[in-house]
Amino acid sequence: MIYQTGDAYPTKKVLGAKTYFMKKQFAFLCTLLLVCSNLIQAQKSSNKPPNIIVIFSDDHTQQTISAYGKSLMQTPNIDRIAKEGMIAKNTFVTNSICAPSRAVLLTGKYNHINGLKDNGPRRFFDGNQQQVQKLLKQKEYQTAWIGKWHLQTLPSGFDFFRILPDQGQYFQPNFINMPNDTTSYKGYTTNLITEFSTSWLDKRDTSKPFFLVVGEKATHRNWMPDVEDLGAFDNIDFPYPANFNDTYNGREAARLQDMTVDKTMVLQDDLKINVNWDKVGPGMFARLDPTQKAAYKKYYTEISKQYDALKNDSAALLKFKFERYLKDYLATAKSLDRGIGKLLDYLAAHQLDENTVVIYASDQGFYMGEHGWFDKRFMYEESLRTPFVMRYPGHIKPGTQLQEMIVNIDFAPTILNIAGIQTPSDMQGKSFLPLVTKTTPAAKKSFAATWRKSMYYHYYEYPQPHHVAPHFGVRTTRYKLIRFYGPHNNLELFDLQKDPTEMNNLINDSSYASIITELKKELKDLMEHYQDFEALTTWKTTETTIQEMPK
Repeated sequence: MIYQTGDAYPTKKVLGAKTYFMKKQFAFLCTLLLVCSNLIQAQKSSNKPPNIIVIFSDDHTQQTISAYGKSLMQTPNIDRIAKEGMIAKNTFVTNSICAPSRAVLLTGKYNHINGLKDNGPRRFFDGNQQQVQKLLKQKEYQTAWIGKWHLQTLPSGFDFFRILPDQGQYFQPNFINMPNDTTSYKGYTTNLITEFSTSWLDKRDTSKPFFLVVGEKATHRNWMPDVEDLGAFDNIDFPYPANFNDTYNGREAARLQDMTVDKTMVLQDDLKINVNWDKVGPGMFARLDPTQKAAYKKYYTEISKQYDALKNDSAALLKFKFERYLKDYLATAKSLDRGIGKLLDYLAAHQLDENTVVIYASDQGFYMGEHGWFDKRFMYEESLRTPFVMRYPGHIKPGTQLQEMIVNIDFAPTILNIAGIQTPSDMQGKSFLPLVTKTTPAAKKSFAATWRKSMYYHYYEYPQPHHVAPHFGVRTTRYKLIRFYGPHNNLELFDLQKDPTEMNNLINDSSYASIITELKKELKDLMEHYQDFEALTTWKTTETTIQEMPK
């Protein structure tokens, strides 16, 4: 404590005036030296900003990550990041689809602003715009992106990249290297991405901090496990989710989609059933080397025999398809988690773990049979939510749980905040770092009071590949209002507290009339705040009633 004029100084009557003032001066000098020492240490620390690694997977969902509880599998290495740092319990995406989510990660902006609304073949990401890695380079960071990129234009603003073309392949994949030459590499993609990442770390300039994005292909369709993981979950009988047999009553867009396990799954490509392994075509199975193909042939020939034995029993066949989907997906995720463990072990072995922030996230969530589906796209919870865990030694207390609502537009501002860079005014997200770092409880409470209480969503891609109608909507801590447009003009309302699986559309329930009015206003306010004026026009010109859009 520093004593100032007027402070009471503790002393004894036996002390003379000279002794009293000498002691007071000595105490002041000690305090001053301590303050100066702390300032010097802070200055030294500020000259060494932390390294940052973002591991960004594809279609990996919270239901399959054990740190989130009630998981379909164990993910010890993702859990390790959460235990040693924080886990965000309520992380949402602005548009649940691959390329647009990557564009949001880079720009901190909604897709109507960054220009990448869907995965369309003629939708190219504008690399000239401001991006997080360019801002980090101004702070002397070395920057790299390794793995899945999927933005149809080459990365810009990175010191190094090695990326998969388009979606990439699981075995013997091609990678585009700098400067735009393509090489085929032998091995399994997840393992290669880990190897390339640690190799880049080995060769970096150790006098500078680094920013590395590890873009994982897993767990994207068609879920081809590494050979060592074939059959890893065959001894588990996975029950259907409670709403697997959803009839989509009162939800027209959900009824007319094309992404069901029952009807949309492809027997050969998705489930590897009755593949002619001796005459595989030029597709994904052709990339297996002889040893890998032998292992796949042996394993999936036995699975095909199971299929042949029950294919005429519709109920048994549906259960079989559901189980095969989950088992291949989870086996693919197993190698993903293993690769993350190798990256964490590398950091520890090279004394980098104490000054390296590690973030794990996915581009969106995914359906594990909920509503009878696989894939993503809808604003329903399983695909709207995405995992996010982060380790920041010395700044985030191990085991921290963040309950506030964060959105993927917040990822870039938070990364910049970690590096000591102020969020640019044109980024639409904001840093949530003050919510999780070791600040005072009062400071956290004050910051949390001003944090968002609702989020905005807008999905565009229609009709292919899954006939999910375009829609926008608002989600609060309890309610969700979705407005479909294009082939449908429908509104859906869900009370997430009473109906967490989103089976009961309450839009025509008069007892929720005031809630609907409030949500419509909130939706309009968010559209204006995020400058989605095209959506506002769409809403206005497709009103089904004069009262639908708030004035």
